[in-house]
Amino acid sequence: MAELQRPTLCCCRKVLTVPGNKSCEGGRSLAHCRLVDVASASNFHSFKLRHFHLDLHLNFAVKRMTGWQVLELTPVQPGVQSLILDTHPSLLIHSVDCKVPGASGAPDVFLSLTYRIEPFTDYGSSLNISLPAAVIRPHRAFRVTIRYTTTDGPAIWWLDAELTCGQTRPLVFTQGHSVCNRSFFPCFDTPAIKSTYSATVRVPEGVTVLMSASRSAYSKQDRVFQFSMEYPVPAYLVALVAGDLQHADIGPRSRVWAEPCILTCAVSKLGGSVERWLNVAEGLFGPYVWGRYDMVFLPPSFPIVAMENPCLTFIISSILESQEFLLIDVIHEIAHGWFGNAVTNATWEEMWLSEGLATYAQRRITTEAYGEAFTCLETVFRLDALHRQMRLLGDNNPVSKLQAKFEPGVNPSSLMNLFTYEKGFCFVSYLSQLCGDIKRFDSFLRAYIEKFRFSSVIAQDLLDFFLGFFPELKESCVAQREGLEFERWLNGCGPPLCEPDLSAGRALTGPVQHLCDLWGLDSPDPQVISTFDLSSWSTFQTVLFLDRLLDRSPLSQEVMSLLSSCYSALLDGMNAEVQIRWLQIVVRNSFYPDLARVRSFLHKHTSRMYTVPLYEDLCGGVMKCFAVEVFYQTQARLHPNLRRTLQQILFQSSALNTSTAPSLLTSPPSASSSPTDPPANGTIALRDVNVSA
Repeated sequence: MAELQRPTLCCCRKVLTVPGNKSCEGGRSLAHCRLVDVASASNFHSFKLRHFHLDLHLNFAVKRMTGWQVLELTPVQPGVQSLILDTHPSLLIHSVDCKVPGASGAPDVFLSLTYRIEPFTDYGSSLNISLPAAVIRPHRAFRVTIRYTTTDGPAIWWLDAELTCGQTRPLVFTQGHSVCNRSFFPCFDTPAIKSTYSATVRVPEGVTVLMSASRSAYSKQDRVFQFSMEYPVPAYLVALVAGDLQHADIGPRSRVWAEPCILTCAVSKLGGSVERWLNVAEGLFGPYVWGRYDMVFLPPSFPIVAMENPCLTFIISSILESQEFLLIDVIHEIAHGWFGNAVTNATWEEMWLSEGLATYAQRRITTEAYGEAFTCLETVFRLDALHRQMRLLGDNNPVSKLQAKFEPGVNPSSLMNLFTYEKGFCFVSYLSQLCGDIKRFDSFLRAYIEKFRFSSVIAQDLLDFFLGFFPELKESCVAQREGLEFERWLNGCGPPLCEPDLSAGRALTGPVQHLCDLWGLDSPDPQVISTFDLSSWSTFQTVLFLDRLLDRSPLSQEVMSLLSSCYSALLDGMNAEVQIRWLQIVVRNSFYPDLARVRSFLHKHTSRMYTVPLYEDLCGGVMKCFAVEVFYQTQARLHPNLRRTLQQILFQSSALNTSTAPSLLTSPPSASSSPTDPPANGTIALRDVNVSA
């Protein structure tokens, strides 16, 4: 998931028609669907994108990518006079040329094309290229070459050596989800369009380049990397990383990439597990079509937990601290190989088609690999978070819809929330319950993937195929069952209409709730509490316990003192997922004796997933001065994007005195609402969203 942003500018809502293309063969063509993609300025409905090629030179000294892109296109609508692509102000266009194949054996024709850049939204622009009559012949292919330079747009993250794990060489990575890759290369930046791609990347000596591609080659003499993705993918799944990276094979089709200083740790954490998970997934959902499943562990500046780039999952190195969270996150990204990558939501308004199905698939995999109790425990933990978010938003907030209707100008990334995951999961679970046999539902999902592989779909595709696969359910009108109507699932606000039976996890969740209840008594009994040994609990049990304690805040200082004496020293030795929850309890209850632990944690951890929640809590209470002090001490080790986010949290309620600010704090952020208020426009506070892509 990309960085959460607030929508500002507005764009015009256009009714778009998606052409049928090769990637949709075998599935339902979207040619007759009237799709609205308010997040794209492009006229993707007018062309079939057959393939595109990137040729890039990476300059780390000036943090710049320079090169060109070649798009192979075919007009599919008569009267088209221009090609409109999504782009970004950070991307500078130098020239646009066109190659038209000659007719009847005549030489190819090369034309220089005129173009203009027009504003679109705060997250992008439009590149409008005029096409001469010689080009716009229906169903006749032509090629457009765009020469450009791109620097530090939202998709491209340049890290100085000091911000990497090894602190020896700089690193750059891209993050395209949801609509960021328009700052990486001009494109049809919509999940409705898929194509193959290839790339040539030139880098300085000692730099290794990886991309989300099925094939790669390297010329050491020329320092050139070649990539090819032979399967059609949407623009947001094109990804690149370059830096001091080494690898180790962990299975017949899996490899771990990382900086040398963390490679051994990553390999030891994963071992031979990845091939096991892939085999379980294939047994459930059919063949893994992408060939390779490699992973690259990125520095703490990576803005989300993980990203399911085909053939090469990006994952934050901070998660290596927690074995159970690492397990869940990798399995979730594996599940995206079927749900999200092979079959993709056609619009960002139905992200649940990717995330809800992938979450369901993830839990089917963990059930087969680790048992139902473990899966139920993890699900209880996530559903707790969903209901916590629901209490924050209220039952009638439109972002809780599975079919969220974006207003023009809203960045889809800003509405990434737990509903797309957990409410989507609950709906898919409900569909499986309707079948009466989970194995029959596995068969349905295999058939769904087979039919729609390499295409983009809408919810109606899934539900029509479901009712066609189970005609007895269609005959019994399950889609209109009172109180559980499919339409209400999709367009109703609020929590899931029903949740799966999680009683199989009671042996793991029961002790957690019992201990929470003991701490909820007016006078907790230390002797009874001491019979619960948290050191023997799993990470998910411990974080579930701490989350439920956090829900009970404010707690009395007497209870906080007892909690600290019982758990502080023990939790110090646990992973960051556990520690941050205890420290949030400390901060929200203004427990000053443990404030030194908060300082130590923020000095050690520089990732968004751990810093932002604590700073929000510090500024939402009475510890803002402490937060400012720690920020000044640590800001030099924070990525500029994270630094700006923390500045907004710290200084949004009062103007910054620039005369006393350190040099790295370059400008005051604008005033905004109180950090404890729900964000405007339905955007969710980061502390309430900790999800992988």
